[in-house]
Amino acid sequence: MAILRLHTNQRMSQAVVHNGTVYLAGQVADDLSAGVEQQTRDVLARIERLLEEAGTDPSRILSATIYLKDVAADFAGMNGVWDQWVPQGCAPARATVQAALCYPEILVEISVVAALP
Repeated sequence: MAILRLHTNQRMSQAVVHNGTVYLAGQVADDLSAGVEQQTRDVLARIERLLEEAGTDPSRILSATIYLKDVAADFAGMNGVWDQWVPQGCAPARATVQAALCYPEILVEISVVAALP
């Protein structure tokens, strides 16, 4: 079975497609000076673009892992954006954890797994 890797460098691929499933690397915002709501919007837009490039869309997300720098401070703000973005009736399995992210300015990182149509 073929494996398709998108936006690959020596360290990682931003998306890997295999056996009808799309695996996205953790996505972070471009503008790390923004608050958690804007960073979440940016991350979800990146996810949408990668899913589209791989041949699928947010309604087909199977699971999501959300990493927050500070769950107590940012959970509600991230969820407000997330809840508006997830298509009605298509909520994936999800975990949200607090994590020490690679740069202190990163407030949210999201990784998803989605099905192809």
